[in-house]
Amino acid sequence: MQSGTGSRAARTGRAAGAPGPTRARSALGRYGEDLAARRLREAGMTVLERNWRCAEGEIDLIARDADAVVICEVKTRRAVPFQHPMGGLPPAKTARLRRLAARWLSERWIARYGQPPVGGVRIDLVGIVLPDRGAPVLQHVRGVG
Repeated sequence: MQSGTGSRAARTGRAAGAPGPTRARSALGRYGEDLAARRLREAGMTVLERNWRCAEGEIDLIARDADAVVICEVKTRRAVPFQHPMGGLPPAKTARLRRLAARWLSERWIARYGQPPVGGVRIDLVGIVLPDRGAPVLQHVRGVG
């Protein structure tokens, strides 16, 4: 490890020795984020950033919806029983997304515009189910947290 880079847990959010995402899982996540970004653009939003990372975690998509900034969590699942991606965000995940949003606003938005977005900040969830056959099924829920 290089000096000054911190522990693996600090850099990745995983304990030392904990496995990272597999290639297939990473590819599934990227595909889902591509679909979600397209859905947000079709809804009239502007995607500002994808996969923004800091020491505390990652925001999948950050978009602008009129005067609001949208922090978008993307959940992609293969069609298997009892694993629907729209099961909601646990309170701890919602709290972490709010902390990440505050940091992104400070580092990116306020640094550029000098003030918070007029329309505030919203957390959205895009759930994607990939069936064995047929087109992906997307559901976008606004203001989940």
